[in-house]
Amino acid sequence: MNLTQKETELLKDLKSQEKLCIEKYSKGAAAACDCGLKDLFNYLGETEQSHLNMLNAISAGQVPTTGGGRAKPQITNSGCNCNEQQKKTDGYLCADALALEKHASSLYDTSIFEFSASELRNVLNSIQKDEQEHGEMLYSYMSQNNLYSI
Repeated sequence: MNLTQKETELLKDLKSQEKLCIEKYSKGAAAACDCGLKDLFNYLGETEQSHLNMLNAISAGQVPTTGGGRAKPQITNSGCNCNEQQKKTDGYLCADALALEKHASSLYDTSIFEFSASELRNVLNSIQKDEQEHGEMLYSYMSQNNLYSI
């Protein structure tokens, strides 16, 4: 499948965004106190890696399949003993990740309209849906753990 110059540039931007997500989730998992948040960040990072793999396949002229069917982690506080400062740090990590997901979703929203092949638009739409679900998962974690206002 031949891509236009604009599609190629959009893929480059999307891949950079996914790499940033992967790195942030890896660092977030390492920095988080709550074990449930660590699990959530690890799950999100793995999903972002699958998105990057799909984008690389598109760049190589392929139409990747969507939907990994992985089980989503439970969004809870796992009962780890975090002090107030650690809880604030977890709240900051979540707020940063939520902003990251909002930006990623916006990039996909724009890109979907710029691709000429409906098969590729469907792949990008599937990834955007994942990004929106990531935001919902982060919001749920923050809300359940009284971190949304931190």
